[in-house]
Amino acid sequence: MKVLFVCIGNTCRSPMAEAVLNHLIVKHQLDDWHTDSAGLRDWNVGIEAQGRGQQLLKQHGLKTTHLGRMITSQDFYEFDYVLGMDNSNLSELRQLAARLEPRPQCKIMLLGSFLGRKEDEIIPDPYFTQGMAGFHAAYLQIQESCERFVQQHTRKEKDLLAGSP
Repeated sequence: MKVLFVCIGNTCRSPMAEAVLNHLIVKHQLDDWHTDSAGLRDWNVGIEAQGRGQQLLKQHGLKTTHLGRMITSQDFYEFDYVLGMDNSNLSELRQLAARLEPRPQCKIMLLGSFLGRKEDEIIPDPYFTQGMAGFHAAYLQIQESCERFVQQHTRKEKDLLAGSP
């Protein structure tokens, strides 16, 4: 399983999601899983994740060493899931993928869609918020979304191994 998290600048939400899923990969011993993150703009290429996001991850015993990068055409072929944070991300990702030939087989979705609550499927960009509240809210949505993603996909793997449809 290969999962790519994408947000506009690859400095807040997507690096936090990458760190959260990396933690869950280790916790659940999902040795064949891989995660990364990327941005839709080049503003933060080569730059560390936003300081407030790093501070929040540290408070939860997590960290990221990710340096910002932009999504590439190849990412659509290398990853099983490309997960955006909001409708703008989702729309742009789908437009980028639609221009590619052959058509990529990855699933392009909102990370928050795994919550199963329509009102919570958008993870707002905390970059322009004051203090830590926006980052804390985004982290909680990301954490729960990643946990649900792992639960859903490890359940599918167990069912396949057991011979269930």
